[in-house]
Amino acid sequence: MLIHKSINKAILTVACVLGLAAGGASAAASPHEIKIGTLYAGSGPFASSSQPQYAGLKYWVDEMNAQGGVYVKAYRKRIPVKLIAYDDQSQTGLAGTLYNQLLTRDRVNLLVADFGSVLTSVAVPLARIHRTLLFDVTGTSAKFFTPGNPYIVLTSLPTSGVWPTTLAEDLIHNHPGRVAVLYSTNDFDESQAATLKRKLEAAGQKPVFYRGAPSNTSSYGVLLHAIAATRPDSVIELGYPNNDIAFLQDIKASGMHFKRVFTIFPGQLLSLMEKNVGADSLAWTYTYPTPPLLRYNKVNYGPGIDAFSKAYAKATGHEVNFLAVAGYNAGLVIQKTLDEAGSLKQTELRHAIAGFSGNLDTLDGHFRINEMGAQIGETLPVGQLQPRDGKIEVKVVYPHDLATGKAVYPAPNA
Repeated sequence: MLIHKSINKAILTVACVLGLAAGGASAAASPHEIKIGTLYAGSGPFASSSQPQYAGLKYWVDEMNAQGGVYVKAYRKRIPVKLIAYDDQSQTGLAGTLYNQLLTRDRVNLLVADFGSVLTSVAVPLARIHRTLLFDVTGTSAKFFTPGNPYIVLTSLPTSGVWPTTLAEDLIHNHPGRVAVLYSTNDFDESQAATLKRKLEAAGQKPVFYRGAPSNTSSYGVLLHAIAATRPDSVIELGYPNNDIAFLQDIKASGMHFKRVFTIFPGQLLSLMEKNVGADSLAWTYTYPTPPLLRYNKVNYGPGIDAFSKAYAKATGHEVNFLAVAGYNAGLVIQKTLDEAGSLKQTELRHAIAGFSGNLDTLDGHFRINEMGAQIGETLPVGQLQPRDGKIEVKVVYPHDLATGKAVYPAPNA
């Protein structure tokens, strides 16, 4: 009996020692910082979009660190955030090298992609190889989201293949007629063009012009004459900011007038477009409105768009545009993930995101992803840029339940 008591006592003592050791190891395992790795384009064709996206993410990091860090449920405390960022100069080759550096040398806890599908494309396979969750801010190519890859989550835009859904409905139901589609030959724009063409053809409205042009196209004169020859009622140009700017500039320079013109980026970078194109060239054109043009103030996580816009402008001295919202929103998704996940294991982080998907409403809208990590909660309405007192106002014109104004069609020929 004494032997058994001695054995039990020894077992209890060892267990206590192991428990203390485990507790000490757990405490020691708590990181002194959460390392977030990202890239930005300090120059090149994507700089105008990349830099505000990076600024929005950095603003979130600064906001968290002012509170002592981001709360990490796994350690039941706030931990400071260290943002490690490198300049990829808008070059995919350099971006691939730098993403790899973040994953292997810097050993970041979380990886955030640079702006857009082109610069995100090289991050997707690297994140999967290194089994690190990629927070994809605005890389919307449908090719990124595949069965069996749990290492990607699109935070701040729907996949580009669904972007023109509302646009197609508007064209079919409210502005039927001859449609010309010009798109830049990259995943982002090609997927939009394909969806638009498919939906129009299904409604019996086969585009009278459907052609791709290289993403580095800077002169649209010849293409515009080819479009005009088809006598379109609506002209849809799908490109990046540099494409939209050159396209609208060339319409003005040519003296051509179309009844309806649609481009993407006035709805995201209105100040940039107005500066480079002019209010008169933007007048009566159409776009996809995004926050802050869409004002999401009924939120259940983070600030509403009005509160954020005011605080961001005060802190940075810069006006809020969509890319700043997108970068900040990625930070909110990271914040919610760390607040919910039981550990910093990448699979646990992904599981936590699946848990709050469909229940998160932020200044960027409704966050919901499918099983492949693609954003499916947000929608992009159609807006028209209407002049008023020498300025441009963006009015949502479709769908009707979101409308803040009525479309003026055909566009007045000033």
